[in-house]
Amino acid sequence: MRSTKKNLLSDLRPISINLNTVIMKYSSKFVMLLCICLSACFSSFAADSTKASSAVTSVFQTPVVTKHEVTIGGARISYEATAGHLTLLKEDGTERAKIFFVAYTKTGVSDASSRPLTFSFNGGPGSSSVWLHLGVLGPRRVQLNEDGTSMPPPYKLIDNDQSWLDMTDMVFIDPVSTGFSRAAEEKNAKEYHGYQQDVESVGEFIRRYMTEYKRWSSPKYLIGESYGTTRASALSDHLQSRFGMYLNGIILVSAVLNFQTLDFAQGNDLPANLFLPSYAATAWYHKKLPPELQARQLADLLTEVRAYASREYATALMQGDALQGSERAAVVDKLARYTGLSKEYIERTNLRIVIYKFCQELLRDRKQVIGRFDSRYTGEAVEGTGEYMERDPSYSPAVYGSFSTLINDYLTRELNVKTTLPYEVLTGRVHPWDYSNVQNEYLNVVPRLQNAMLQNPDLKVWVANGYYDLATPFFASEYTFDHLGLPSSLRKNLTMTYYPAGHMMYLLKESLIQLRTDAKKFFGG
Repeated sequence: MRSTKKNLLSDLRPISINLNTVIMKYSSKFVMLLCICLSACFSSFAADSTKASSAVTSVFQTPVVTKHEVTIGGARISYEATAGHLTLLKEDGTERAKIFFVAYTKTGVSDASSRPLTFSFNGGPGSSSVWLHLGVLGPRRVQLNEDGTSMPPPYKLIDNDQSWLDMTDMVFIDPVSTGFSRAAEEKNAKEYHGYQQDVESVGEFIRRYMTEYKRWSSPKYLIGESYGTTRASALSDHLQSRFGMYLNGIILVSAVLNFQTLDFAQGNDLPANLFLPSYAATAWYHKKLPPELQARQLADLLTEVRAYASREYATALMQGDALQGSERAAVVDKLARYTGLSKEYIERTNLRIVIYKFCQELLRDRKQVIGRFDSRYTGEAVEGTGEYMERDPSYSPAVYGSFSTLINDYLTRELNVKTTLPYEVLTGRVHPWDYSNVQNEYLNVVPRLQNAMLQNPDLKVWVANGYYDLATPFFASEYTFDHLGLPSSLRKNLTMTYYPAGHMMYLLKESLIQLRTDAKKFFGG
């Protein structure tokens, strides 16, 4: 192959020499004709280059505005949807990243300073903003069954009569490498994939948006879900200290602020304690508790389990291997009673029931695994003897397929977004996530939220919890906020609400409606 290439190259040289000879020999008319041909070739090449350049620039979407209407609470709301990329710049004007967003603003508002503005994002890390966008907040939402399960494909997007658009304008943010957001140079994308880097880049987007769309004087709110609550809590401090941007409120959906509450690591007994009420709620839902407990109202039962978890069980865990004999047996009895698991299994766990094992074990006799994001969901257990959960039936196929399909359809068909990029719904492109700033300890943003609330006594915080959430359990949220270290005068700024669903409680129609009712109180207050 190499010799063939050499021969081809050597054959071209005589051709160019012969061409020169011909040009010298024949008339100038031939030269003119040749120039015309070459000119046409170069023009064609330039046209192709322009097309190629156009194709490259079409990767990123200049914000496009469309006009719509939706009926919320019986009232017809007119609004504009703005979808596209906003560029983050260095101070010298160099591009850093292009952040994709979708914003909804109510039209006909004469004074924007009286209109609240809420920035929304999900978690992961690595999740786009699709879940809060098409699940609860936006004017369009995924049509689901009443119990929150997906309908069979083809999926359908419907007007969201429970949208919050009548209460607040909204901006949905996809952090770098999620959704359509990308670093200016892919090789630099990892610079945004970390706790502090993420806070700074999302904070910079918010600052740029406020300036670009002239909304600095509006009441300002953040809403985050899951890791998005980590981001929102840290952002409240960052926006305030870096830009002097004081917020009116933060909404934390399925919160995790202190990662020690979730990590079942050896030597960390906190999760075993904090997950127990959620285990009890799950066992109650699936009718695995003793008849006298099964007959009680869930809220009443959980009051009892909370008390046990924070007293006798916490003391038992503190004793470690020193807990023996009748005292240990009494703890085993209580844990079996509250979780629906056998005493033999409780013993094998050393009184510390790991979440991923619980999901596989609770309904093993039925050959089913329960969901981690929402423990109401069940799926068939293929490996009946497996120790850890095989998959999460509350994520896929329950919601992933419908939300992924419909966000792609909605952005291109209704909001006129034109890009060749794939929409990263929940991506692994951000991993490994950089936690180096909290090396050798658990990430804990409680001090940052505490500082924001102390510096801004008007800052309100609302925490929404799902009883059947085994990813960020409600008792862990309660523990976190009981250790926020606020003076009693600021405790009134905290609100906790609870819903009979899981991590994405809004999938359940009942909870979707209740969330809107609670949001009215929060924004109205």
